[in-house]
Amino acid sequence: VPALLGLALALASLLPTAGARRSQDLHCGACRALVDELEWEIAQVDPRKTIQMGSFRINPDGSQSVVEVPYARSEAHLTELLERVCEKMKEYGEKLDPSTQRKSYVRVISHDGTKMDLSGVKFDGDVTSSLKFACESIAEEYEDELIEFLSHEAENVKDRLCSKRTDLCDHALHIPHDEL
Repeated sequence: VPALLGLALALASLLPTAGARRSQDLHCGACRALVDELEWEIAQVDPRKTIQMGSFRINPDGSQSVVEVPYARSEAHLTELLERVCEKMKEYGEKLDPSTQRKSYVRVISHDGTKMDLSGVKFDGDVTSSLKFACESIAEEYEDELIEFLSHEAENVKDRLCSKRTDLCDHALHIPHDEL
């Protein structure tokens, strides 16, 4: 009986860790997928498209302080994208790494229609709704950081936001950029 009690306690102590890791895998995957989707959407905008920014009031000298900036990385466009980008999470599935038992999230529908390798990918309503909820939470909580990074053509936004600025992917610092 004492041996069983010890085993039960040992197993119970592992449960929060597994749950925390599952949650971390989900939030890390959602963050990385969110950045991927935002960067893809930005790349789809015609680079010649601009938007007027600044004050539309007339200065005392009769001039206006209005400048034209590229639309793709404007705050207005990024804010609009953040409102709808998490809908794209329904195009993702969950993949379990058999050696580490870590979950990652991969597109199951390609942007350009090419065939995807979906072996070992779990794709169901629970996965997509959990990923969408995590994405919405991250988009809301880190909206300012996302806009800050994406308004400039920053390098490695996924790593900088998901690993360094937040602790969403602290386990993933060693993951190559294109693996997740």
